Amino acid sequence: ELKEAETLAQKIGKSNRRPGAPSKSRVYADVNVIRPKEYWDYELLTVQWGEQDDYEVVRKVGRGKYSEVFEGVHITDNEKCVIKILKPVKKKKIKREIKILQNLCGGPNIVKLLDIVRDQQSKTPSLIFEYVNNTDFKALDYCHSQGIMHRDVKPHNVMIDHEQRKLRLIDWGLAEFYHPGTEYNVRVASRYFKGPELLVDLQDYDYSLDLWSLGCMFAGMGCAIQIFRKEPFFYGHDNYDQLAKIAKVLGTDELNAYLNKYRIELDPHLAALVGRHSRKPWTKFINAENQHLALPEAIDFLDKLLRYDHQERPTAKEAM
Repeated sequence: ELKEAETLAQKIGKSNRRPGAPSKSRVYADVNVIRPKEYWDYELLTVQWGEQDDYEVVRKVGRGKYSEVFEGVHITDNEKCVIKILKPVKKKKIKREIKILQNLCGGPNIVKLLDIVRDQQSKTPSLIFEYVNNTDFKALDYCHSQGIMHRDVKPHNVMIDHEQRKLRLIDWGLAEFYHPGTEYNVRVASRYFKGPELLVDLQDYDYSLDLWSLGCMFAGMGCAIQIFRKEPFFYGHDNYDQLAKIAKVLGTDELNAYLNKYRIELDPHLAALVGRHSRKPWTKFINAENQHLALPEAIDFLDKLLRYDHQERPTAKEAM
């Protein structure tokens, strides 16, 4: 069955979007329309480089697709910090991450960028952050209110400092400025946290993408407040199967209503792969192990976040 699915996956083309049903964020749509160009046009940024020799690597704490992360120390004052050494990537992407971090600096629960340094020889850049020891909507509502979509919300990117009871939203490498009507790359977010809009190639998505990802975090493991303790909740083998896994829970009639609203036609191969499924009630996922977490309010909250139609999801402010 898996082999068959793999051969099918190779044949799947992009969804077709007919004109006439554009999508626009219900909140903060015009933040970047109103703000000056230098706020959102990150290509204008001139990077102020600090001194790499001021920092020393202590130990490796993680690695991502685009970077390696170390615990470090600021030599002169012995303060702990986090050093994110970026893998070779377009200068434009680095500028985007820096600009977003600078714009959000000081916001609630946003990890603080302290310095930007680079290796003299290799020219490899590193971002220096405040140290947080291994969710919060304040950070999401704040970044959305500043015209920025995070686009990579997942347990891995929410750091909890248990001693100080602090929560931080980290890794702004995929974050982007929201401009109404702009078509964005759908190849963002990690597979299990990708919203349906990404999986059906709806490119004029908005901040509401982050709320789907948040819903997946709540439903699955790796979150302080997960409900069903099923790791991860939608567990697809690839992006096509990911849509199928979502459809098995939320139903295909509902999926088709969503596609019709935005005038999207799935590639027939993808439609075949997704198949036909009825909507499953959330109660189906409650068992003896998770029933103490699956309170009616929690289920209701999840139900509001995990909606095909991104415009039906609550905003981060409403979710608070």
